[in-house]
Amino acid sequence: MNEAVLVIEDEPKIARLLELELQYEGYQVGKAGSGTEGLEKYAEGQWDLILLDVMLPGLSGIEVLRRVRAKDAAVPIIMLTAKDSVEDKVSGLDLGANDYITKPFQIEELLARVRAALRLSAVASVASSASSSTSSAGNDSSGYKDEAEGWLTAAGLKLHEGTREVFRDGVPIELTPREFDLLVYLLQNQRQVLSRDQIVQAVWGYDYYGDTNVVDVYIRYVRKKVDNGFTPPLIHTVRGVGYVLKEQL
Repeated sequence: MNEAVLVIEDEPKIARLLELELQYEGYQVGKAGSGTEGLEKYAEGQWDLILLDVMLPGLSGIEVLRRVRAKDAAVPIIMLTAKDSVEDKVSGLDLGANDYITKPFQIEELLARVRAALRLSAVASVASSASSSTSSAGNDSSGYKDEAEGWLTAAGLKLHEGTREVFRDGVPIELTPREFDLLVYLLQNQRQVLSRDQIVQAVWGYDYYGDTNVVDVYIRYVRKKVDNGFTPPLIHTVRGVGYVLKEQL
């Protein structure tokens, strides 16, 4: 294990504790005490994961997250926050954070989340490489994916997994990374009713520790962008079960 972890935390005692515990687990560790310094450290190195405090001097953790994600959609980012409201958690996840942990935390839990995020990142990297090497050779019997073009489609909705472009009736739609992943999963499983647990496991990962209510929040976000102003509606709620993407309920 030689993964490199960048800790962006302004409280010296917490930063030192994280450094010692991570080093003991075999990780290489870099530290930054402000948002500005964190961005500089990020740009200077090759990091496998970032632990990012929300409340930072200079640039906030949310702003650091936004700027990192503008350049890098892959590096796992775990937010460290003293806030515990759903809105604060969703804000970070919506901008592309992979996970969050609320202070005060147990170091064992944090280390478990680090391991989980790195494990999922490694799996995603392997899957992406395999998909790229076989994309031109496969056949999709479902009829939902145009292999020649690389599009997932439903009615007037089109999504390209490679370029991350989304259109509805020719109108471009802007999605956050998490919204995009959610829509991909719905399109890949058209006409199948998906439970919240299924969606969480597929989009957030099997090691996600948060509440499944986050699915309802993100469904609302995606539905607003994909369905509002268009016909027919595609994303439907199946009461007591979950959600389904289809032209007619």
